[in-house]
Formats: sequence, structure tokens, C-alpha cells
Amino acid sequence: MLSARSFVTRRASNGPSLYTFSFWLLCVSNFLFSASFQMMIPELPAYLTKLGGKEYIGLIIALFTLTAGVSRPFSGKITDTVGRVPVMAFGSIVCFVCGFLYPYLLTVGGFLTLRLIHGFSTGTKPTATSAYVADIVPATRRGEAMGTLGLFTAMGMSLGPAIGSWLAHAFSMNVMFWTSSAFALLSILILLQMTETLPNTQPFRFRLLRLKKEEIFDKQALPPFIVLLLQSFSSGVILTVISEVSTPLGITNNGLFFTVYTIASLVIRLIFSRTSDRYGRVPVLFISTVVLALSMGLLILTDSTTWFWTAAVFYGMSWGMNSPTVTAWTADLSDEKTRGRAMATMYIALEAGIGLGALASGWLHNHMVGKPGVDTSFAVAGFLSLAAVAYLGWFWRKSRQGNRHRMNEADEMALLDGEP
Repeated sequence: MLSARSFVTRRASNGPSLYTFSFWLLCVSNFLFSASFQMMIPELPAYLTKLGGKEYIGLIIALFTLTAGVSRPFSGKITDTVGRVPVMAFGSIVCFVCGFLYPYLLTVGGFLTLRLIHGFSTGTKPTATSAYVADIVPATRRGEAMGTLGLFTAMGMSLGPAIGSWLAHAFSMNVMFWTSSAFALLSILILLQMTETLPNTQPFRFRLLRLKKEEIFDKQALPPFIVLLLQSFSSGVILTVISEVSTPLGITNNGLFFTVYTIASLVIRLIFSRTSDRYGRVPVLFISTVVLALSMGLLILTDSTTWFWTAAVFYGMSWGMNSPTVTAWTADLSDEKTRGRAMATMYIALEAGIGLGALASGWLHNHMVGKPGVDTSFAVAGFLSLAAVAYLGWFWRKSRQGNRHRMNEADEMALLDGEP
């Protein structure tokens, strides 16, 4: 195992070191990419309302996640055939184009169409990014690597909303959209400096978009899929209705909740980045999902800024452990030849959960006006988080029983072979 002093050195016998030049380029690109698409999120509900589409607020996130989810199987296959870097670049290009076009599509239909197209960005780049990281880091340090990459992603998601809200209020929504586009462009330029890690790449052909049944879903990634689907419902709720909680409390910058929870996430990643490498993916996910359920309960009880910020911290702590651990778990369970497909399967769960959370909370917000609708949304998210806790507990017990069974079989074989 590497010591702290080997932070930037290369391992002689166990593969490449963790912190290579390509790894740092990927981190910076992820920062810019996540800041780009997250920058506009807090202001979009009010923007759509001004366009005359208040009843479609739930679609802001749902449409985005719909195309992200649909594109996952395609991005997984292209990642495993054409290469990791081209797929990452495509995702950033979509962000660049969409950010530039928002100011020119001033109808509800045009806006929602653009949200649909914008979803291709997160449906492609994260899939290839996760596969790229799994390629270049040792298996024993995947949790740490995903945590470090997540630091930069989380910083982008933290600073993006705050910057976006400030730009929208200090200048205009158009300036915010164009800044988002500029961030995406920078992330593309960085990707051009990266070396492809897929050994045998193929040129892109449209027939690669024809998916066989087994290419849509990777069964090896089913456990992370189930857990992330249940967890990510809460993210869709947060993205859709958190402004309904912050505004009555006198918090004018709707992006600050995202900033606070992301800072909490960053701290957790810094302190516990190698925890899942040492103690296992499932135990860490069990604890983090309990904290996620607790954060949903705190949001229901919120009647002051103290409760509000406490909930944001707990929510951030949860995802600070969740995100790198579930990604590393997926990489552990996947086959190297179909790693892109496994990552795509995991992200399908993420997009589906966020989309369902956004749709459900948007519907509840329109049919149960005010606090009852918001509280019900958080209650459903908390219940689903507890369901994930129950599944993880069952999986944990099943895995331990399986390990004991294999150990007993090994002991029996050793006795048959005459070993002491």
C-alpha cells in the first residue's frame, strides 16, 4: 500500500499511482462541467414561471434526467468501444451548446425542449469519467480516487449555484446562461489534453447505437442500482422544492443550500476518503443512507434557519459518503470489458431517482399547495432512504453468510487434502 509520501509517485509493481497528471486534468474538467450545468438550477423555477410555465416546474429536472437516463446505455456502449475521452468531450459539448441557446428560446416549449437536450450532457460525461478513473487507479484505492474526483465535482456543484444566482441577480439570466456555456467550453479544452485509456478503440459508427438486450443493463451492477435509485429520489425533491423552504425563512439566494451541503460533502470526502477501501462499501453506504433519511426528517421539522442549515449539513455529509462509495462499489462488481456499461447502469438509477423525485415533488407542490406538499415530498424521500437502509442491511448479512460458507468449504477441502 502506498504511503502518504507517494502522493505523486508511480507504483513499481501494482500499476499506476493514484494522482497522475491525467487524473488531475480530469478533476479540473469535472469541476468546470459540474459548475456549468448546476449553475442555473436554483434560478430555473422562477425563470420558467416568468415564461408562463409555472405548472411545469417539476419537468425542469424530470426532462433533464429523462434524456440523461435514456442515453446511459448508449454512452456505456460507446465508452467501451469508441473510448472514454470522446464520450466525455461529447457531454461537455452539449453543455456548451445548451448554455449558449437558453437566452434565445423564450417560449415554454422551447425551454423544455432545451432541458430535454441538455440532459444528454450528464447522460454521457459521468459514465465515461467513472470508467476512466477505474482504468487509471489501483483497485485497492478506488474509494479514495472517487472521493478525490468527487471533491472537484462537489466544488463545482457548490460554487455553481451560488455563482449562478449572483450573476442572475447582479446582471441577468442571460449572463448566467452564457457563463455556464463558457465553463463547459473550458472543460472541453482540458479534455483534449488527456490520453485515451481504452486499449482497443473503434471509430464511431451509427450501428454502435443499436443496442442488444444485454447491453442496456448490467446485472452485475444491480445492487448499486437499487440503492442509488432509492437514495437519489431525495435529490430530485431537493432540486425542485428547496426554494419553497428557504424563501419563507428570508434566504434570498436559493443557491446557498447547495453551497452549504456541498461544503459538508467536501469535508466528509477529505476526512473519510479511504473509509470504504478499509471497511467495505456496504457498511459505509448503510451509515450514509441513515444520515440521508435523517436529513429529510430535519427538513420536515424546519421552522428556522438553524434547522435549515443543519439539514443541509446532514444532507451533504450523506452524499459525501454515498457518491464515491457507490461508484467504487459498481467498479468492484463490474467486468473490465464492460465497465462502461456497469457505470451507465448505476447512473440510470441516479437519473431515474432524481427524475421521479422531481416529478413527484412537482406534482405534490401543485396539488398540495404550500408546506403540506413540500413536507410530504420530504417524507416520501425519507421513507425510500430507509428502504435503502433495509436493503443494505439484508445485503450485508447475505454477504457475510456467503463469506462464512466459502470459508467453511475451504476448511473442508483442506481437511480432505490432509492439511492441518
